[in-house]
Amino acid sequence: MSDVYFDDENYHDGFDDDSYHQGMNLDLWKKLLGYALHYKKEVAILATCAFFTAVCEIAYPLITKSVIDAIAADGVNTDLSFYAWLYLFFTILLGFSIGGFITFGGKIRTHVAHDIRMDGFCNLQALSFSYYDFRPVGWLMARMTSDCERLSNILAWGMLDLVWSFTMMIGIAIAMLWMDASLGLIVMSVLPVLAWISIKFQHRILKSARIVRKTNSRITGSYNESIMGVQTSKAFVKEAENLKNFGELTDQMHSASVLNLIQAALYLPIVLTLGSVAIGLALVFGGLEVIWGTITAGTMVAFLAYARHFFEPIEQLAAWFAEMQMAQASAERIMSLVMAEPDIRDSDDVVAAMHEDKKTNAAIDGYPDEINQITFDDVSFSYEIGDPVLKNVNLTIDQGETLAIVGSTGGGKSTLVSLLCRFYEPTEGRILINDIDYKSRSLQWLQSNLGIVLQSSHIFGGSILENIRYGNLEATDDEVFAASRKAGAHVFIEAMKDGYQTSVGEGGSKLSAGQKQLISFARAILADPKILIMDEATSSVDTETEQQIQEGLDNLLSGRIALVIAHRLSTIRHADRILVIEHGEITESGSHDALMSVQGRYYRLYTQQSLAEFADTEAYWQK
Repeated sequence: MSDVYFDDENYHDGFDDDSYHQGMNLDLWKKLLGYALHYKKEVAILATCAFFTAVCEIAYPLITKSVIDAIAADGVNTDLSFYAWLYLFFTILLGFSIGGFITFGGKIRTHVAHDIRMDGFCNLQALSFSYYDFRPVGWLMARMTSDCERLSNILAWGMLDLVWSFTMMIGIAIAMLWMDASLGLIVMSVLPVLAWISIKFQHRILKSARIVRKTNSRITGSYNESIMGVQTSKAFVKEAENLKNFGELTDQMHSASVLNLIQAALYLPIVLTLGSVAIGLALVFGGLEVIWGTITAGTMVAFLAYARHFFEPIEQLAAWFAEMQMAQASAERIMSLVMAEPDIRDSDDVVAAMHEDKKTNAAIDGYPDEINQITFDDVSFSYEIGDPVLKNVNLTIDQGETLAIVGSTGGGKSTLVSLLCRFYEPTEGRILINDIDYKSRSLQWLQSNLGIVLQSSHIFGGSILENIRYGNLEATDDEVFAASRKAGAHVFIEAMKDGYQTSVGEGGSKLSAGQKQLISFARAILADPKILIMDEATSSVDTETEQQIQEGLDNLLSGRIALVIAHRLSTIRHADRILVIEHGEITESGSHDALMSVQGRYYRLYTQQSLAEFADTEAYWQK
């Protein structure tokens, strides 16, 4: 467990190696900006507040210039009341503007974070199972937590900084050129040098930021795996090895973070130094012009103030620019998740048909709801890597038939069921429902007609009642109780202190394996599916409980298509048909009695298991 980490080095979430090493991805930021622009009113108010904040800061040096020049001209008789009221006006305006951008900037940040997370989670629900084959839970969690938080901050406050900074720079540049064009050009002469340095730092900061985010995802994945597999780690005494592997990841994170911070720390002081050079130039040349009488003392003071303030927005933009370099790494990862397309999805024709059905209130997809027959027509399947798992499978299952599937581990039993559920699709051949390719019907229609009980079914945090009702959210309490009785779960639930309101704990931690399985059976019964699938569903319950389940399922299986992948062969003796699958091919098919008479693979499996069960029983009674 601890040795397996997602290879983020060789996977770039859909961004190829060239784009991975490029600079700012403007198309990516346009898509992200759309999240903020969805709230046009808040964005407009935020931009207005930023604009007036900059206007107020530009106005103060001009007021100071006017006061100094007025005093120099009129002396003690100068009337300064106008300037006092003007100063008060801009101070009040500044207070309202700052309060406004703090309020609406926070709103936009919260809205954007909410929308990105919702879109990400919504897309995760739609993605195919193949998407999760190579992406650990922690890898996904990192994108929806730390990456999302970083993006929402940069989008909200970045727009504020952008409007404020450009308003300040343009306003100050106009003011300086209006007061003294030559001195203004001298102050702004450092801008080309600053632009050149920014370009040089851009690629370095972005590259190190991507390494930081990539390593952070792997650390989150390691955390998740260590917590989920803590019992296995302790059982095999692998704590030291886990710590070693985790330490290597944190060392990588430390090195990449230090490098990134050093680069950002070098960039900002360079901007500050260039700002100081500009102020020095203004002081030298402005002082000479005052001596020569070209400009007034008030103009000189205003220039010094503007020279200092001119580089404040540049410093802010520099910091924002550096943050954007780091945030782009997060943006690439977030958008790769939000924009990922499922491998298995409804075709355009199906989507159009569903839309038309909703308008006319017709039956969904325009096909009858009954499932009379399922046909596997020369079906083969292989994963992206490896040999075929299923080879040229031809199979027909009729309504009301219970089909049991047995065979060696890795023979293709679960894959056959996954194809029927359309968790994956055949790489060759077709699967037909009522003689219609199931790709011509919607995923929602097919999977809403499925009831699945897995070998280790997931139990959600909450009460037992809520977990069973998950099979049919509209079910009444009485219907939940009835399903529980059929599954054989009612007795143990009623014996608990809080009955059906008993909290199951995280992942059903307060329940035994058998109790969790009984709840999952009740959930499947409540769903009342047209196709019932049980994947070694009784392997974690004792023989007595299994007998209770079998009695409850007799009525449920009647009139439906049922597929049972069985580990205990004694439980499938009464199945209508038994398939033996070995190495991806159907090697035997028939009833229990027919297959036993053939004395082939099924006969050997059944005989060996029966002898083993008999030996276990004898050993138990001898004790």
